Amino acid sequence: MQHTIVRTTDVTKSFQLGKQQLEVLKGISLTIATGRYISIMGPSGSGKSTLFNMIGGLDKPTSGKVFIDEVDIAQLDAYELAWLRCRKIGYIFQTFNLIPVMTALENVTLPMTFGGTGNDEAVERGMKLLKQVGLETRFSHKPSELSGGQQQRVAVARALANDPAIILADEPTGNLDLTTGEEIIDLLKQMSSDRGVTIISATHDFKMLNVSDEVIWIRDGRIDKIEKREELNISVGTIDER
Repeated sequence: MQHTIVRTTDVTKSFQLGKQQLEVLKGISLTIATGRYISIMGPSGSGKSTLFNMIGGLDKPTSGKVFIDEVDIAQLDAYELAWLRCRKIGYIFQTFNLIPVMTALENVTLPMTFGGTGNDEAVERGMKLLKQVGLETRFSHKPSELSGGQQQRVAVARALANDPAIILADEPTGNLDLTTGEEIIDLLKQMSSDRGVTIISATHDFKMLNVSDEVIWIRDGRIDKIEKREELNISVGTIDER
């Protein structure tokens, strides 16, 4: 049974640039159900990364509300918000954001340690996750000893560490070549199907359209349109972006 995992109501975000006020989000209301693979797309400067940060609790709206599992995250104190981010949300970044001095396994188990999981259980779960992303033989390698695609696989495993309800992927294929990017997209789709995790990706990558259940198009700080997968007009090498 699907239920609403993310809900935003009339979210705005403004930044002060000197004497000028820059409106980045201009009233975003949307609902995302559990287990969906959602791509947020739009040109640079459209506000998609800002919206992404709102959903992830990484930033607060100027006005409007963001609910995660029907919890208004603006009402949480710093400790409660940190707990929610640790337990409910997994993050994947364009630049991988792995800790260089830590091995692949240590990077994956770090969120578990923050979440209070004992060391033995964390190692066991970490190895299982690395196996799921095809890296169980590289568990002792540090990021500098791994390719970009392998680092992003470690990041996928880390994002799943605390069995989150949501994975937020910010341009997850941005630093990867075409083939590796497709592998990461397929891996995310597989994880979504296997675990019922909601995946929300802010992306420029049209390859994401092939696996998305819905695409939210953002333009000039507003939702331009929301298209379900069957409505997407995809043809070879082009996309209808009306």
